[in-house]
Amino acid sequence: METLVQLTEGAVPPPLFRRLLRRLSLLGTERLKNTYQTTFWYDFGPPQNVVEDIITTLRPTLAGKRRIAGVEWWLSRMYPTDVRVDFHQDRDEKLALRTGKLVHPRIGSVLFLNRVRGGALVVTRELPDEDNPSLAPSRMDTADLVTPRPNRLVVFEGSLTHGVLDARNQIPDGKLPGRSRLRRTLIMNWWSHRPTDVPRWSETRLYRALGG
Repeated sequence: METLVQLTEGAVPPPLFRRLLRRLSLLGTERLKNTYQTTFWYDFGPPQNVVEDIITTLRPTLAGKRRIAGVEWWLSRMYPTDVRVDFHQDRDEKLALRTGKLVHPRIGSVLFLNRVRGGALVVTRELPDEDNPSLAPSRMDTADLVTPRPNRLVVFEGSLTHGVLDARNQIPDGKLPGRSRLRRTLIMNWWSHRPTDVPRWSETRLYRALGG
């Protein structure tokens, strides 16, 4: 069977991974409700924060000889009992909204930061289906599932459909009862061009705790 993802355990050197966790804890709930709308562009200049240090470390392995202009990154923070992201394909979001044109990153990657109950990542070639809860594809038998584990990196083709299962590792269909640990990941999309209107971290006043 075709494997759609590449997994690397212990992907980031432990001291750097621990620094990311410390810095992330200092963010508290900053932009927690807008976590998916808070994205940044890094074009491989001198690193300005711990995330850019991580991207620089991963670049030789992930980018290789491919023509990669930079990385769009953001923090995904959600409760598996209340998954708020549908199945989707990453794209140049503002370009798509303005023109309808679909342009995808060359490489998608997710660095898991902690363990949670459920919350598996699903990656598939099937398209999202508007008739299903969370836009889940109608066929899931060809999908790859990845369980969150600290410092586990998953890499996949940038045009593939992906989504997150709930705390029961089922397709999300509403909020589940009870509490769950916050599922934390670092998303890094590797692009051949800079996505439309995505700012550099250094150009914003957001997530200042990641610097230093």
